[in-house]
Amino acid sequence: MLFGGCSKTELEPPPGQNPNPPKNPPANADEWLIPEEEVLDGGPGKDGIPSIDQPRFVSVQEADQWLQPTDLVVGVRVGQVIRAYPHIILDWHEIVNDQVDSLAIAVTYCPLTGTAIGWKRRVKGELTTFGVSGLLYQTNLMPYDRKTNSTWSQMRMQAVNGELIETEAETWQVVETSWDSWKSMYPDSEVLSTQTGFSRSYGFYPYGDYKTNHSYFLFPINNRDDRVPAKERVLGIRAGQQVLAFRFDSFANGTRVIQNSISRLSAVVAGNRSHNILVAYGSRLPDGTELSFEAVDAARLPVIMKDQEGNEWDVFGFAVSGPRAGQQLPQLTSLIGYWFTFP
Repeated sequence: MLFGGCSKTELEPPPGQNPNPPKNPPANADEWLIPEEEVLDGGPGKDGIPSIDQPRFVSVQEADQWLQPTDLVVGVRVGQVIRAYPHIILDWHEIVNDQVDSLAIAVTYCPLTGTAIGWKRRVKGELTTFGVSGLLYQTNLMPYDRKTNSTWSQMRMQAVNGELIETEAETWQVVETSWDSWKSMYPDSEVLSTQTGFSRSYGFYPYGDYKTNHSYFLFPINNRDDRVPAKERVLGIRAGQQVLAFRFDSFANGTRVIQNSISRLSAVVAGNRSHNILVAYGSRLPDGTELSFEAVDAARLPVIMKDQEGNEWDVFGFAVSGPRAGQQLPQLTSLIGYWFTFP
């Protein structure tokens, strides 16, 4: 467990003007919430990395023919609909605009920071889709919404330029884990198909040794913190200007639960390194009840913990049994990403 400050990672431009000026200036380009000189052109241009706007899904059994056990997937649950979005597809598209049951959602993923976040696609009452702007801030994905052409920051979770400037993204809980664990927990789930309508080498990582070489960065970063290898995946919880980070190594001996607080928020973190699971939720309920948790045996995944009232909770934060069955724990601003994105 480590502490950091979320104001840390600002891109360090060379003297003079930005060497990579945006090729596609967004709406109202004269006003930014972030330093404009730190908005870099990632190279492909607007929609050069195409979002998936008409996703197709296959069964776990079919996906098992082309997914490897250690491949990472991003999981979403809406009602009784559960879907997985493999990294090997997200690496090439970064955004999937989907309709999951009653929820219009964009699954956003940045390969350069290793961060996946679910965004609701209804913004201020208007339905939209998100695309890849081709811009980066602090080496992180900057989506744009196609309704207003406003530019957003994925990790800031807000519009930083354009008509919707300062608008906060409404997020939806996602769970990231390896394919082997996912298919064991959710054998009846749906999996994003490689039949995307685009010709891409799914399964081939397009960034070389980027995710394993801790010294290799495509864009400048500063304020490096070497307490942890730069590309190690950690779970970060953000609250105001504070970040609480958890390493998978802290959950090495079976399933473990840690309760902590950050900026007056009570949090519970549950994880299991062997199963590549690490999730965080609020432990204080809207009715004021403060729950105390303990781990459940890993053989019972996706059930991961239980509380003093006798409720059992799954990795999506839903009570699957007990007096609060059907309720969900409060969502925190938490996500898994590379360590260098958090300190």
